[in-house]
Amino acid sequence: MKVLEEMVKAGHERVVFCHDERTSLSAIIAIHSTVLGPALGGCRWWPYRNEDDALDDVLRLSKAMTYKNAAAGLDLGGGKSVIIGDPAGRRHPDMLRSFAECVEALGGRYITAEDVGMSLEALEEIGRYTKYVCGLPHGSGSPSPATAYGVYVGMKVCSEEVFGSPDLSGRTVAIQGLGHVGYSLARRLREDGTKVIACDIASFRAAKAAEELDVTCVPPEDIFSVKCDIFAPCALGGAINPDTVKKLRCSVVAGSANNQLSEPDMAWVLMERGILYAPDFLINAGGVINIADEIEHGSYSRERAFRRVESIAQRLRQVFRISRERNIPTADAALMLADERLRAKRDSTE
Repeated sequence: MKVLEEMVKAGHERVVFCHDERTSLSAIIAIHSTVLGPALGGCRWWPYRNEDDALDDVLRLSKAMTYKNAAAGLDLGGGKSVIIGDPAGRRHPDMLRSFAECVEALGGRYITAEDVGMSLEALEEIGRYTKYVCGLPHGSGSPSPATAYGVYVGMKVCSEEVFGSPDLSGRTVAIQGLGHVGYSLARRLREDGTKVIACDIASFRAAKAAEELDVTCVPPEDIFSVKCDIFAPCALGGAINPDTVKKLRCSVVAGSANNQLSEPDMAWVLMERGILYAPDFLINAGGVINIADEIEHGSYSRERAFRRVESIAQRLRQVFRISRERNIPTADAALMLADERLRAKRDSTE
């Protein structure tokens, strides 16, 4: 992959490659934009097949964070980092220290947090060596509950838009992925009397949801063809692609995963099929809104943060209105709102 070419194409400000042979660290930090403020985005720890896959992921995720933070009304830019390796393997403290030193060397341009594969314990270790880390247990903690709450709030708005009522009782939601966010979302939905059909590549998570939440579980390959009202991608990105979009039997796509559409054209395909899409970077912004409370106020208030997460509802309604008026996909409408905020900030500083 031609790194500089990809950076220019996507508008990234900086990409940092971190390698420490002594601790076996291989990591990439991507800063997409600091127009609105320091670039905030979690660290994903994942066994990528190769460096190109890791680079592609961190570039896509960091750009999505710029739009997520802008659309959420936060004074934060977009960034992301990835550690290449198996998070289930031995977590060498020296490797985490080496990564933390890379973050610290950026002088606050990038603030890291939890993401897929990164435990709070590992994040605490990173926090010993850099002050540019959020979401620690003594602060806002795991962003997963807030992310799940934001998706839940967004689902009610989608239900109101499509079915004429925000009431989710009696509806059927299919959840792809029962990690921290997916499981928390499933719990909220079941408490509402929503029927939940779900899957997870880890059979023990599916079994736990079935036993504790009375969730109906299906094999991962069957989740796309489940007949439901709302399909919720809550695993890794690219869930909605040319193959899976044909299988969908839902009226709404609304989930927590980042980069749910494998390519921009999928937004048009969903629109043509009459499926309402809740733009991922808008509906899953609860986690960063939660972390932003800690950054903006110096100390964290769960009540204040979750109250702000509810603003996702207002922004989704605005996006749906623009989509209807201009006859464009909701994803394009959400990007317009984020771009307007970024452009206004650039113009005010020139």
